Amino acid sequence: MTLATPLIVVFLILVNALYVAAEFALVGARATRVEQLALEGNRLAAAVLQILRDTQRLDHYIAACQIGITLSSLILGAFGQATIGIALGVLLDTHTGLEPLSAHALAATITLVFLTATQVVLGELIPKTIALQYPVGTALYTYWPLRWSLTLFAPFIRLLNGSGALILRRLGVSADSSHRHIHAPEEIDLLIRESRDGGLLEDRESERLREALQLGRHRVRQLMVPRRRIVGLDLSAPLDELLERLDASPYTRLLVHEGSLDDPIGYLHVKDVAIAIAAGGRLEDLRALVRPLLTLPSSLTIDRALGQMRERRARIAILVDEYGDLEGLLSLEDIIRELLGELSDEFKSNPALKPVRLSDGRWRLPGRLPLDEVIDWAANQGLSDWERGEAETLAGWLLERLDAIPEGRCSLRSDGLLFEIERLDGAAIESVLIDRLQPAAEEGADA
Repeated sequence: MTLATPLIVVFLILVNALYVAAEFALVGARATRVEQLALEGNRLAAAVLQILRDTQRLDHYIAACQIGITLSSLILGAFGQATIGIALGVLLDTHTGLEPLSAHALAATITLVFLTATQVVLGELIPKTIALQYPVGTALYTYWPLRWSLTLFAPFIRLLNGSGALILRRLGVSADSSHRHIHAPEEIDLLIRESRDGGLLEDRESERLREALQLGRHRVRQLMVPRRRIVGLDLSAPLDELLERLDASPYTRLLVHEGSLDDPIGYLHVKDVAIAIAAGGRLEDLRALVRPLLTLPSSLTIDRALGQMRERRARIAILVDEYGDLEGLLSLEDIIRELLGELSDEFKSNPALKPVRLSDGRWRLPGRLPLDEVIDWAANQGLSDWERGEAETLAGWLLERLDAIPEGRCSLRSDGLLFEIERLDGAAIESVLIDRLQPAAEEGADA
C-alpha cells in the first residue's frame, strides 16, 4: 500500500460528500430566497432557480446526485478492499498466526467496517447537516460540479429514470415526480410553531400567520354578529325616530328592514344621510339612500366569504341558514379582527373575545369564543384534552352537554373542570367561569 492509497480514499469520500450536500441543498433550498439572489445579479442563483422551477430538470439533478453517491461508494469499497484489505490481510497473516483465509476474511471485515463508518460520518452526516443548515449557499457552491456530472451521467440518467418509470407504471403508480415542498395546512401550522419556538417569529407574528391559515377551515358563523344583536332600522317607523336612532347608534352601517328583521331590504350608510342633509334639501324618506345587501350562507368558510365580499365590493353581508332564515351579520371588520386582533374604534366598544384570569385563580371566557380557540387555550394552560363535538363556540359546547337552555347560574363538571355559567343574555350564554376540579369530583350538571 502506497501513500496514494489514503489520498484516493479521502478523494472518494469527498466526492460522496459533494453529491450528498448537493442533493440535500437543492431539495431544501427555498425558491424565494434563490430568486431574490438572482434578482440581485447572482448568476449561479439564476442557474439554480431554473432547476428549481423545472420539475424534470430537478429530477435529473437529483438522479445525478444519487448516481454519484452510488458510484463513489462502490468504488471506495472495491478500492479499499483491493488495497487496504489486502495489505491488512498480509499483516494479520504474518503477525497473528491465523490461517491465511481467516486472516484475509478478518481484514476484509475490518476494512469494510472502517470505510463504512468513515463514509457515513464524513461523506454522509456532516455534508447533510451543512446542506440543511445552509441550503442556498451549498446549492450555489455545488452547482458547477453537478452540471458537469449531469453531462457525464446523462446516458445513465435516461436509462435508469426510464426503467424506474416503467416499473412504477407496471405497479400502477404515477411516474411523475416532484421534489417540491408541498405542505398541508396542519404541517404549515407546525412549521410556524417551530419557527416561533426557535425565535425566528414573535408570538404576535406567529399568531397572525396561524389565524390566516384558519380562514379556510372556520365558518363565517363563528365571526358573525348573531341575529339577536343586530341593530336594524325599521323603515315603517317615523323619519324623526329613525334619525334619532341613527344619531344614537355607534355604527356607520345599519341593516334596514320593514316590519321584521327577517325581511331585510338593504343597509343604510350614515355618510349618505349626512350628505343628503348637508345638501340642504328636505329629507322626506330614507328609502332612496338604502344600499343593496350581500347575502351569504352561514356555512361558508371565511376565506370564501372574504373573496365574495371583495368581488362584490361589499363591506357587510347578511348570513342565512339552510332554510333561508336570517342568522347573523358579517362585516369586513369582523374578518380583519380575526386576523389582527381587536381593533379600536372611537365610536363603539367591542370587548375582546379572550380568556381573562381572575384574582381567585379562575378564568372567565366569553360564551361566543370559538371552540378552536378554547381548545388551544386549554392546551396551553395544561387544563384538559377536550372532545370537540359538533359545536363551534364555547356556549354551544356547553349546551350540548347540558341538553337544555340554562336558567340562571348553573354549573357543569366535565373533563376535570368546573364550568359555571356566570351571565346570560336571554337564552344566550354571555360568559363562563372555569376552574379546576379536585380529583374526587364527579362529572355532571348542578342547578
